[in-house]
Amino acid sequence: MDFRNKRVLVMGLGVHGGGIGVARYLAKHGAHVTVTDLKPAEQLRDSITQLEGLPIDYVLGEHREADVLQSDIVVRNPGVPREHPLLQLARAHDIPVEMEVSLFFLQCPAPIVGITGTKGKTTTTLLTGAMLKEKDPRSVVAGNLRVSALEMLPQIDATTPVVLELSSWQCEGLEPHRLSPHIAGITNLYPDHLNRYQDMADYAAAKALIFVNQKADDCVVLNADQNESRAFASQARSRVIWFSRTRRVDGVFLSGDEIVHTLDGSDAAPQRVAARSDIQLPGEHNVENVLAASALALAAGAKPEQVRSALRRFHGAPHRLELVRELDGVAYVNDTTATAPAAAMAALKAIGQNIVWIAGGADKSLDFEALGRSASLRAKAILLLDGTATDKLDAMIRYGGGGRKLVGRFDSLRAAVAEARRLAQPGDTVLLSPGCASFGMFDNEFERGDQFRAAVEQLA
Repeated sequence: MDFRNKRVLVMGLGVHGGGIGVARYLAKHGAHVTVTDLKPAEQLRDSITQLEGLPIDYVLGEHREADVLQSDIVVRNPGVPREHPLLQLARAHDIPVEMEVSLFFLQCPAPIVGITGTKGKTTTTLLTGAMLKEKDPRSVVAGNLRVSALEMLPQIDATTPVVLELSSWQCEGLEPHRLSPHIAGITNLYPDHLNRYQDMADYAAAKALIFVNQKADDCVVLNADQNESRAFASQARSRVIWFSRTRRVDGVFLSGDEIVHTLDGSDAAPQRVAARSDIQLPGEHNVENVLAASALALAAGAKPEQVRSALRRFHGAPHRLELVRELDGVAYVNDTTATAPAAAMAALKAIGQNIVWIAGGADKSLDFEALGRSASLRAKAILLLDGTATDKLDAMIRYGGGGRKLVGRFDSLRAAVAEARRLAQPGDTVLLSPGCASFGMFDNEFERGDQFRAAVEQLA
């Protein structure tokens, strides 16, 4: 694609990489780039610094109609809703609306492995990438990981393995061009982002965009253990490969304490991939992530021994059940990317008991009843961070019988960590797994995790 002298509007710079990569790429390829964002300059200072020296114009604190109408192309950040009035204006004037992911797909010379899902997509993506790097060290892992896929293009040729994590919003970027990756995977589907989607059906339809435009010789990896995930199979034009913890499937599954596959055909004898003991990650949800990654990597040409080697080396993704420190017999675990109730429930289950739980935050129109019951059962003390969802979570904890475990509300993560230190005893785990979005107290969930890490490291 030739961007020279094209007027490109990047709508949404963001504070953790959402628009930085595409703005840099476009400017370096000769486009006249204008970046707009609703945040003021002081909140975007770090992002702007990363683009220093490039010929980019900024309009901050607002998005303007004039900037849209003067553009040849509009590139939207995933944080900008697809229904935004200015995007509708662009489409009404036949101005193409793209996303970084669509620009990458249109230019990438190699087949792509794309991974989405409500929970586990980052761990599954990084693990799939690690498995394929055992096969080919040139493998590229990018996407919804604060790694710009576009900026990786120069190192990709037709034989380079490419693995992308895709959010539901990034999947939307594939729709206008009827694009889907050659190998697609959906880890699972749980309620999330219902402040952005009309309902679960709308959210599921966005996730399905990762595979609905595949061809017959492509494949999609789906979770056989979840009704919502099995329902995707009816929409597939490509081969469906399953993964399961509980049953034999045409794909990858647990057989006793062994991970096996039947990718050579459902009637073939299962072939050994690895032992369950090779998995270095805690929790049954991570067993599912391993099975999904194994299926994706095998479908992309990795051999069982390469999958097994990666499993033994992989100890998890940052901010996801990440052990920050052990102090006086207490483990401090950062699970800040648990931004939905189902993710926090998985973390509570993975750790089990003796949990001092830090939770709460911003609302995404989700139901906290099941999380309230789980926390009431598993946590010994509950510390809630201020936020628009915290009243709802508080009410469901009380409804679930855990009212006596509620310690208080905190407008500072440092204060919450200090109180957790006071409450925790040897053998306990202090767990940050909020079950809510981060906005309000934090710019994003990664800043929340970084603040937790810093507060824990400063404990004496």
